Parts: sequence; structure tokens; C-alpha cells
Amino acid sequence: QVHLVESGGGSVQAGDSLRLSCAASGRALSNYVVGWFRQAPGKEREFVAAINWNGLRTYSANSVKGRFTISRDNAKDTVYLQMNSLKPEDTAVYYCAAGFAFVFTSRGYEFWGQGTQVTVPS
Repeated sequence: QVHLVESGGGSVQAGDSLRLSCAASGRALSNYVVGWFRQAPGKEREFVAAINWNGLRTYSANSVKGRFTISRDNAKDTVYLQMNSLKPEDTAVYYCAAGFAFVFTSRGYEFWGQGTQVTVPS
């Protein structure tokens, strides 16, 4: 199995950028589809973006399309989420997850990181 650790979260002003990283250990991350999800206080976990094993297929939620970009570096066993033009509604705990299918629901992913907090004050 694979162990995932997110990093790069923080508190930034609206309009700023952050890059989240999801580093893997154990089994090589290249074996997996990786997704980013987020959960705001009092809300359900929602899909943000996904990337297939070789990085040639990506998909993002409409709420972040054009602002967030998912990418991966399999040589470093790391997936990234570049977040630009951040808004207060992007405030959430962000999780990366690994699975075997290119899907956009949390049930499709087997392995999860512990999450990293992103805060964009209004």
C-alpha cells in the first residue's frame, strides 16, 4: 500500500497562490490515480481535482477550473495542486487520495493523507 502526506497549506490573502504537495511512501505513486479533495467546516468532503497515473489525464471541479492545476512528478512520488486566485470559499482542509480508477468521488479512493489546512480570510 501507499502512505500519503500533504504539505504546503497555510493562511493567505484572497487572490494569493499556494502549492500543495502530496508525497508518497511505500508503493510507488505511479501505480495510482491521485485525487485532491477538500472539506470545509460543517460541509461534506468535495472533489477538487484528479490526475491519472502518467499525468496525461486531469479533471477539475467547476468551482476551481481555471484557478487550480493538478500535476505529478512520479520520479519524486509527489502530486501537486497549484492554487491561484484563492478565494475565501476555498478555505478547507485539503486531502490527497490514491486509487485505481479515474473517478471523482471519495469512494473511489483507497488511501488518504491526513490533510493540510488552507485558510483564505474574507
